[in-house]
Amino acid sequence: MRGLFIRSEFVESLLIRPRYARPASPRKRGEGNNGGTMNLIGNLLTALVALLHIYFLVLEMFFWQKPLGLKTFRNTPEKAEITAVLAANQGLYNGFLAAGLIWGLLHSAPAFAFQIKAFFLLCVIVAGVYGAMSVSKRILYVQAAPAALALLVLWLAR
Repeated sequence: MRGLFIRSEFVESLLIRPRYARPASPRKRGEGNNGGTMNLIGNLLTALVALLHIYFLVLEMFFWQKPLGLKTFRNTPEKAEITAVLAANQGLYNGFLAAGLIWGLLHSAPAFAFQIKAFFLLCVIVAGVYGAMSVSKRILYVQAAPAALALLVLWLAR
């Protein structure tokens, strides 16, 4: 099994490459103007997702029973009172998602930063899909779609 992962001269000789072709550029993926621009756009979208989740935290933890929270979540005051503790807990989880995304944006090692952002964006996508299936289809567009777009752009920038 070990031999499958070793690159041999025989395998390299099977690669069809004209003799006059120049070797591939030693540039790493994501470097250069296009990769850098895509990475910037991906980071901006990730920051947007983080800001959305901070907004969700504030709404669910502090404004759940206030007019803004009632209107946003289409709740009655009675239902909001009964579910206030659950909403605060949900808001706290949204805060953790935002913190993870911000951590990924601030991390100095690009490869690890990508992994952090990808993990937390996937968490947001899963939460958004579950919310769309169990609560409202609107959650798919407000929560999951921006995270999916950010993840796609970051993936393409690699």
